Amino acid sequence: MIRHHERHLVQRIGWMRASVLGANDGIVSTASLIVGVAAANSSQAQILLTGIAGLVAGAMSMAAGEYVSVSSQSDTENADRGREQRELEEDPESERRELAAIYRTRGLDPALALQVADQLMAHDALGAHMRDELGINEVMVARPVQAALSSAASFAVGAILPVLMALVFTGARLVEAVTVASLVLLAVLGAIGAQAGGAGVWRGAFRVVFWGALAMGATALIGKLAGTQL
Repeated sequence: MIRHHERHLVQRIGWMRASVLGANDGIVSTASLIVGVAAANSSQAQILLTGIAGLVAGAMSMAAGEYVSVSSQSDTENADRGREQRELEEDPESERRELAAIYRTRGLDPALALQVADQLMAHDALGAHMRDELGINEVMVARPVQAALSSAASFAVGAILPVLMALVFTGARLVEAVTVASLVLLAVLGAIGAQAGGAGVWRGAFRVVFWGALAMGATALIGKLAGTQL
């Protein structure tokens, strides 16, 4: 049996999207919290507590959100799979003609389209319809638990850097250290994500750095204003 070993970028989309999004959110949200609280002249204990709370809450939020979102996708896929299974059992001839019609629209002549439909349905009728009629295959199938764990873990990995900065630095040096370290890591993360997805490295790095800097700048301004009023 011939095995297909070639790997494509689309095979990385599921786990890569969750991991990159989680790590990016971990850095931006936790660093922004710490910078904002530090700008309000809070104590190091308060800053550290804020960072840890942001890490835990953010990781759980990412996991819950990703699980619910991907579970909804999985429910839809399962419903479609059940419907296709029933249709195959109740009216296999209509399903055969339906599959052949799909292949005709892709350029096969009618006789060859029917031959291909017959052979694929003999091998795996449900799989053929899920893949060619509905566009659902093993590579793209929804995996809620995997997506949730990946999001939570990547968020925590991203968030740990600002928390560690809060342990080492104090005062104005803390704001500078968190900002610089976070922006550098965001640039690296954006570049890696862009490269893994086949996009431009510089563009990927710039867009995450831009939004990260904007978020930290906004929270620093709010913290500064709040610190002068409280």
